Amino acid sequence: MRLSVQTEPFDLGAESNAFAAGTSAGALVTFTGIVRDNGGTLSAMQIEHYPGMTERAIAAIMDQAVARWALTDALVIHRHGTLRAGEPIMMVATAAPHRAAAFAAAEFLMDYLKSRAPFWKKEIGTDGAQWVAAKDDDEEALNRW
Repeated sequence: MRLSVQTEPFDLGAESNAFAAGTSAGALVTFTGIVRDNGGTLSAMQIEHYPGMTERAIAAIMDQAVARWALTDALVIHRHGTLRAGEPIMMVATAAPHRAAAFAAAEFLMDYLKSRAPFWKKEIGTDGAQWVAAKDDDEEALNRW
């Protein structure tokens, strides 16, 4: 199991290949979140976190996913700092004996990262800056677990 909270970009292909090389699982699932600019006005997104607290919280939810779905491995990479539209913001990878468990665990981790992981996001656009508020859809997605 590997967790990285980092400022630097990551290489999705290299991370996926390294993750796959280290497992004998029957199923691997990867997901990458990208900074999106829905209205065409986003200059940057700033992501803040409390070092130590963030890693502990994500590691605990990764432990839950590994136990609940009998994962053979899990990976979470989440960036912080200033990111531009189109840049990768996070990656989740899960490995399990069967695909249903790998997909479910990946979705669980993604839902947690979106709604509960201790990150604070500020969108900076042509019309100013604003903190990103929690969305009802994200909370509903997490509630299914």
